[in-house]
Amino acid sequence: MAKSLSPQSLSEADRRELALWAADCAERVLPLFEREAPGDGRTRDAIARARAFGRGERDAAGEIRRRFMAGRAAASASTPAGVAAARSAAQAAGVAHMGAHALGAAAYAVEAVGPSPADAASEIDAQLALLSAAATSALRRLPPLGEDASGPLGPGLLDRGVRGDSIRVIQARLRV
Repeated sequence: MAKSLSPQSLSEADRRELALWAADCAERVLPLFEREAPGDGRTRDAIARARAFGRGERDAAGEIRRRFMAGRAAASASTPAGVAAARSAAQAAGVAHMGAHALGAAAYAVEAVGPSPADAASEIDAQLALLSAAATSALRRLPPLGEDASGPLGPGLLDRGVRGDSIRVIQARLRV
């Protein structure tokens, strides 16, 4: 019997498109992490690997094994912004595994810019402006946050607070 995939996985082609966008989102806030941990290259490496996966230069299996490295870099940060920036890079690296991690990269980037609703709205506007038509199409195929527990869009770290609010706004704006 074939194993059924989560609707949050998406096809490899979709994940490659989303990896490029997720890397763009994470790179926008990378300086927030690098100011705190200038010698820690794990976040920058995760973004580079997400881009390489997006361009077809890396395979999903190899990236799945490496996806946790940037997340561990969050321990090198001393502020919530630095931690969120590292986690954004980790989520970007996770897109090779599951397409829904792209929304995690975007949400953590919004969290990194700070608690101001105006800053969050501005960041989301900038992120949406970076979307290609193919990435937009892929994001539209993801289930709404909270409706599918088989991945990062289920109950957990992405469905509450600034992250959850950000994903809900992004998904609502993409469905218009």
